[in-house]
Parts: sequence; structure tokens; C-alpha cells
Amino acid sequence: MLSLYRRHLKLCPHKRLGRKYRRCRCPIWADGVLNGVDIRVSLGERDWLKAQKIVRTWETDGEEKTLAKLVLPVVTSPRDDSCSASDNRKTDVPTISEICESFITDAKARELRESTIYKFRLLFRKLQEFAASNGLRHLSEIDIEGLRQFRANWPNRNFAARKKWEALCVFFRFAHDSGWIDSNPASKLKPPKTMDRPTMPLTREEVTTILAACDDYPDKRNAVRLRALVLLLRYSGLRIGDAVTLPRDRITDGKLFLYTAKSGTAVYCPLPSYVTSALEAIPAVEKHFFWTGKSKIKSVVGDWQRSLKRLFVLAGVPAAHAHRFRDTFSVELLQAGVPIERVSILLGHQSVRVTEKHYNAWTRARQEQAESDVRRAWSESHDAAKGTQKVREKISFVN
Repeated sequence: MLSLYRRHLKLCPHKRLGRKYRRCRCPIWADGVLNGVDIRVSLGERDWLKAQKIVRTWETDGEEKTLAKLVLPVVTSPRDDSCSASDNRKTDVPTISEICESFITDAKARELRESTIYKFRLLFRKLQEFAASNGLRHLSEIDIEGLRQFRANWPNRNFAARKKWEALCVFFRFAHDSGWIDSNPASKLKPPKTMDRPTMPLTREEVTTILAACDDYPDKRNAVRLRALVLLLRYSGLRIGDAVTLPRDRITDGKLFLYTAKSGTAVYCPLPSYVTSALEAIPAVEKHFFWTGKSKIKSVVGDWQRSLKRLFVLAGVPAAHAHRFRDTFSVELLQAGVPIERVSILLGHQSVRVTEKHYNAWTRARQEQAESDVRRAWSESHDAAKGTQKVREKISFVN
């Protein structure tokens, strides 16, 4: 006969009340003897009625194949030494760590970026730590309430939290599509609230101050490369990762090769002569301007981000960061009247909708239309005021 009990999680406030307390949402386990087999197993359920139904099914059928299908962890029989080795086996359901490794293998086969795979690894490490602290071994033991508890410990906010939520949903969908979990609890997990921050490009005065601060940078050996990096970021619109790993052969005849479009056409960005001169001033020791090619891309990006942060503080612009140079590049083109479709091509966006999402407010045509609407409103308001004044004059004349 099997008996049910709650195996309280580490964070459960009712843990001190023992296994007989049933009014929480901790995982339900079954314990006892069934057909001479010693059973102590998680049912993968938190609903007491559903757990009772599973146990009744086991006790009614009592067949080994039914147990092998329903029991998730190991089913052992230490009380009966005569049991065969087949009674001491694991089912085909992989553990959480095994599913994580399968996902990483599939991500590499899909040729996802190393930075993306790295973020998934961080998420999986936290998920496995959460599961271990709560005595969970299989992904089916984590329900919607468990995911909410897992997310409550995230330090991330705004878009960082949303990206992490998206990664979690992708992982659970992968496990569900693979048939390792019967339902996908992540599909019911609501996304975190996000707030769009307005794109704030650097002013010309701020850019000038930052370039001037390069002369006062304490590390004189890197001051030349730092100045060249600032100019490259400002006049190319490259992301920090693409800029610091830029090979020398990507710049020819004063033009920077960006990428090859789907149509097979090469996309170039012309650079001012003082930008190419600053890049040529860097000693040609390595294949790249700012990278030896030996360290990981994440490491070199982090090194240059710290150097830039130190430069921004020295220049008195502590709120600046590398991506604001990309925003400055985009906004100045839009304000100069360049169509947003062409700006999207230079930025390398997959769709113009991405460009519109971030920079539509800076489009010159849209700004001019907004100004025209305001002036028209002034005119209509002025005409209405003049009409009211004339009516008042007529009434005054009659009286």
C-alpha cells in the first residue's frame, strides 16, 4: 500500500510542520510497498487529487510496465534481495542537467552565437542550483509555481529580465517538444514588465570632450588605440563587439566593409580621413586593430568597455556608453534627411521595423510633420480667437 506526503521545498514556510502538512504546493511523493517492490518516488504532481488518482491506478493495475511508465526517479527494492536488476533501474526520462546539455548540443548544431550559448549556460546553472536546493531531479517536477519562485530570485530587471524569461520559455518548449515533459509550465509564466528607454545620442560637445580626454588618459600606451576606437564607433555605427574585433583588411580605400546583403551586394560605410588616419596610427603588430585574436571575444569586449568607462568618467560624461555612439551615428543620418531604410542597411538590421522601433522618433520627415501639425494648431487657435474677438466687438457695438 502506498501513502502520499508532501516533500517540502527549501523555501516552503510550512517545512517545520513536517510531511503530514498538505496545504502547501510542494511536490507530492509516494512511499510504501507495491507488489513486493519498495517504492519511494516523486509523482511529478502538486495537486493532491491528481496524485491520489495516480496511486489508485498503480494499486489497481500493479503491473511492472505501468510502474515503469509512470514512476520518474529510481524504483528500488532494498527489502527483497531476490528482486532482479531490472527493478533497480532508471526510466528513460533524462534529468534536468541532461536536458540542459542536450539543449546546448542542439544550440551548437544550429550555429547560435557563442555569446547566446553563454547566456543559456548561465541560466541553466542557476536552474540546476534551484532544483538541487529544492530536491528536484526531473524537469516535470517544476511547475508554474516553482518557476515563479525561481524567477523571484533573479537580479535582472527591465529588458534583461525579459530576455532571460524568453530564454527560459525556449528551454521548456524544447523539452516539451522532445517529449520529456507532458506540459509546458513556462507558457503560463507571464513576462516581466519592461519600459522603453528613449534613444539618447551623444551631443557634439560630448563627443568632442571625450576625444579631448584621450590625451589625458593615464595609460599612454593605449591612448592612441582608445582614440581610434572612439572615432570608429562614432563614424561607423558598429557595435562594441564588432568594433574591437575588426580586422585590418576590412578597411580599404577609406571605406569599411560591413557585411554582404542577402542579394549578394557588399555594404560599405565610408569613413572620414581622420578616422582612417587614427586607425593607421595603431602599430600593425596584430591582424586586428584592437584584439590579439588569442583571447575570447567576451574578454576583449569587457576590457575595452572598462577602458571606455574610465575615459567617460575622465571626460565628465559618466552616463555615456559604447552603444550611444551607434545611436549618435544613426540619429545624425536621420536628422540629415537620410531615409530610414538606408540607415537600416548601414546598421545591419534584419528588418527596417527594428530601426523604426529605436529611431523612428528621430526621423526628419516625421519631426517636420510634427512641427507642421503644431503650427497648424496655432493657426487654427489664432483664427478662433480672432472670430471670438469679432463677435465680442459686435455685441459691444449693439449694446
